[in-house]
Amino acid sequence: MSRSNGGDPRLPAAFLQPGVSSFADFLAEQAPELLPARRAVPQGNAGDLAPHGTTIVAATFPGGVVMAGDRRATMGNIIAQRDIEKVFPADEFSAVGIAGTAGVAVEMVRLFQTELEHYEKIEGTTLSMDGKANRLSALIRGNLAMAMQGLAVVPLFAGFDLDASQGRIFSYDVTGGRYEETAFHSVGSGSLFARGALKKLYRADLDLQGAVEVVVQALYDAADDDSATGGPDLTRRIFPVVQVISAEGGRRLTDDEVAAVADRVIAARMIRPDGPAAPLVSTGSADDSAGGAQA
Repeated sequence: MSRSNGGDPRLPAAFLQPGVSSFADFLAEQAPELLPARRAVPQGNAGDLAPHGTTIVAATFPGGVVMAGDRRATMGNIIAQRDIEKVFPADEFSAVGIAGTAGVAVEMVRLFQTELEHYEKIEGTTLSMDGKANRLSALIRGNLAMAMQGLAVVPLFAGFDLDASQGRIFSYDVTGGRYEETAFHSVGSGSLFARGALKKLYRADLDLQGAVEVVVQALYDAADDDSATGGPDLTRRIFPVVQVISAEGGRRLTDDEVAAVADRVIAARMIRPDGPAAPLVSTGSADDSAGGAQA
């Protein structure tokens, strides 16, 4: 404060004037050096110098949307952290999961959370789901220079649209391109394997329990084939972070709740290591659910 206002203890004039509803735009004007993307990075590829987050999955169900992320961060061929958290609430009705350079991604998430809170305080209302998705797109686009040097962030965004009364999922590319996904999606190094599992197990009529079990199954399959994705760690009792968002708001499932699902999945894998078999033709019966398919 003293730096920008000559030692005067009062707030600078810029803080007392009506401004834009975007906190990122305000920060870019008043203190651009505080933005993650404005920090100087040495020339060359810096991607191997920082831990990377890996696999995030999301799936909608009739009452909302579920997002889950594994807990492993890697640095080259080294496990940098076993219990990193990659899924965060963005606001009351949305969540963001991070894949890519972990440090830059966490800073971007914090800026995004502040951006949504700032908008609500300035405008007196919350942003629409499309508005939130667009704001995140702008933050990713601002990180393009760092992404070109290997410090890329590719998040997954999901939330409950109060106007449409349904869960929605948005994916991005490193340039900030925004794409709405249908039913489910995954990002990160294990996304290919996770998406394959989701294709076989997902159904539009899954209830909350079924949706949670499906995303945990998908993360298990991703960890089974991708060394950068961490599966449930039974010895350390480290399990995926699972965020559920519905019309009542968002909440993170407790470790005990996720552990119960993971324990069921692992017990079934002891019998069938490759996971539950999806029916060739769905009959729509309860026996075709993700839980029933495990047996």
